[in-house]
Amino acid sequence: MSLINKEVADFSVQAYVDDDFQTVTKEDIMGKWSVFFFYPADFTFVCPTELEDLQNKYADFKAAGCEIYSVSCDTHFVHKAWHDNSEIIGKITFPMIADPTQALARDFDVLIEAEGIAERGSFIVNPEGKIVVYEVNAGNVGRNADELFRRLQASQFVAEHGDQVCPARWAPGAATLKPGVELVGAL
Repeated sequence: MSLINKEVADFSVQAYVDDDFQTVTKEDIMGKWSVFFFYPADFTFVCPTELEDLQNKYADFKAAGCEIYSVSCDTHFVHKAWHDNSEIIGKITFPMIADPTQALARDFDVLIEAEGIAERGSFIVNPEGKIVVYEVNAGNVGRNADELFRRLQASQFVAEHGDQVCPARWAPGAATLKPGVELVGAL
């Protein structure tokens, strides 16, 4: 079953951000673009490389009106401990959501029940709280923040220009397509 256009369920979770614990709710994501970036666990191997890559691109996401939420089934206390003890994770400034009840991982359909951890799932959520882009990777394959950002930009473009679509490898300023009978068989 596809998760495209699925509305995110109500939630209230703790996050570690700005050297503090904060509550994040569904209300916080409404009216703006969001990325939910699920990863298996703190103090692991591929995860810090992905989170560092996201941090390096965070200013671009923020400038595009998008908040990043990294999510694992660890507690907010574990997020703080990882932040305090890892040079790489110590750089993270976006909210690190704790999902120890696994409610978010279940809602986004990335929970590995037998292990109690999340798959590597990336989700772009529009201002209406609906999933518009997602991918789930095997645990041993890291993701690329540049490509996630490109897909955010394309999602924002088509949301604003509903009569146009973005072809493969589209980037802002590049040509788009306007679906119609004249394009059938022409590409």
